[in-house]
Amino acid sequence: MRHQRKINHLSRTSEHRKALLSNLASSLIKHKRIETTLAKAKALRTFVEPLITKSKNDTTHSRRLVFSYLKDKDAVSVLFREVSEKVINRPGGYTRILKTGNRVGDAAEMCIIELVDFNENMLAAKGETAAKSTRRRRSPKKKTEAKAEAKSNTQEQAAEQPASEGETKE
Repeated sequence: MRHQRKINHLSRTSEHRKALLSNLASSLIKHKRIETTLAKAKALRTFVEPLITKSKNDTTHSRRLVFSYLKDKDAVSVLFREVSEKVINRPGGYTRILKTGNRVGDAAEMCIIELVDFNENMLAAKGETAAKSTRRRRSPKKKTEAKAEAKSNTQEQAAEQPASEGETKE
């Protein structure tokens, strides 16, 4: 039984697992979205989210800490330059896992893991729904006031109209 076992070992030795997660994290940071198995994506999420949190504080110490995990200068520079700017106000949850089905060869569950703030399609859809959701129902009190105001405006216009017609006839 797997009681109190928090780390998924992914059927690998510790060094192999560290190298795998480091490479997956570097690819995720560089490409913003990768396709992998569900088990690897869940392990990667716990590996990369603390690194993104560390990137919010751009100091030499935090860069060295992140580099000790990633071992890729390009990924570290992209993380601190591009990714940290977009997630600076987000309190957590920097990645999203989207299940895509099973792989043909071995029926492994496949998924796409992506950085949340870099998916333009979902951000555009979210903007459209936000624009639509700003409509609110008016209270009945305001409606009756608006109707009464409109009625008084039409009565005033009706009162003015015959007077102006009468002047033109004479």
